[in-house]
Amino acid sequence: MTERRGILALADEPLVARVVAAGGKPFHARSLSRWVLQRGIDRFERATDLPKPLIASLDTEFVPLESTLAEEKRAPDGTHKLLLKLRDGETVETVWMPQREGAATVCISTQVGCPMACRFCASGLAGVVRNLEAHEIVEQLVHARRVGPVGRIVVMGIGEPTLNLEATLAALSRATSPEGLGISARKITISTVGIPDRIRELAKCDRPYTLALSLHAPDDALRHDLIPTARKWTIADLMEATREYFNASGREVTYEYALLGGVNDRESHALALVRLLQGERGCVNLIPYNSVRDTEFRRPTEADVYAFRDTLRRHGVPATVRWSKGLAADAACGQLRIRHQAS
Repeated sequence: MTERRGILALADEPLVARVVAAGGKPFHARSLSRWVLQRGIDRFERATDLPKPLIASLDTEFVPLESTLAEEKRAPDGTHKLLLKLRDGETVETVWMPQREGAATVCISTQVGCPMACRFCASGLAGVVRNLEAHEIVEQLVHARRVGPVGRIVVMGIGEPTLNLEATLAALSRATSPEGLGISARKITISTVGIPDRIRELAKCDRPYTLALSLHAPDDALRHDLIPTARKWTIADLMEATREYFNASGREVTYEYALLGGVNDRESHALALVRLLQGERGCVNLIPYNSVRDTEFRRPTEADVYAFRDTLRRHGVPATVRWSKGLAADAACGQLRIRHQAS
């Protein structure tokens, strides 16, 4: 028997065609999508407004979701780390992060593994296996909504989203559609290590997504040491591309900066970052390093973190600190997947 595909693998028109061929009506296809996307049903029979013959026909070829929950870890702060098993046996991570007010933020992945090989990140320790398909990205959101309401999406999980841009944008289109998950495009952030031509391509999508550039260093020498695959581009190239993104989208850029104890967290680094970002339209998001096994990097002290932030602010560069959620749930990108592979 042929393995059944997830119903979300079908785009709108093919889904309508399949439902009509099975004796249903076009509106049944729209209803079916809502049952899976918005209500997260695990069996078609739970879609109570669909004809039973249609459900029986769908059951021979499809399942509501292809991915299954392989493992779930919950941290004391309420963060849920989900390890999802895909139809080919590969795994990917999704994180549901509660907020003080309103619905949670969900961090989603776009690739199995990551090709960017940042030296301090667990996501790329084993390289990249493949791109995720659009429905595999969307299914992460459905699993996350089973934990609780979702109000924001950050595309900051495993993988480099701009290297899987077509599928990423297709998934986000479904997430923002009123017929999908209805999440505002302004509440979506796409994080990139920084490939200038891909940033420019993203700017053409004409959606008000926030761009987050993973900068992590104020100069090329240090950045290329931390991210060897970024040696093809200079920080000047990236800054030019992010300015073009701002001009096209009207959205200020977030500059992500992982603070690595004793590596890039000294006052000299902060002052160099001030010189780089003076006058740019955006803010710095400082992320104290979440230690990863098998790397030589360490978390900075709290005093060093706030001293770095204060130096930026004192010189007119907006800066915030994002303390990692879910430290007790292997919440740094890639950690749960790596541990699962080793077990």
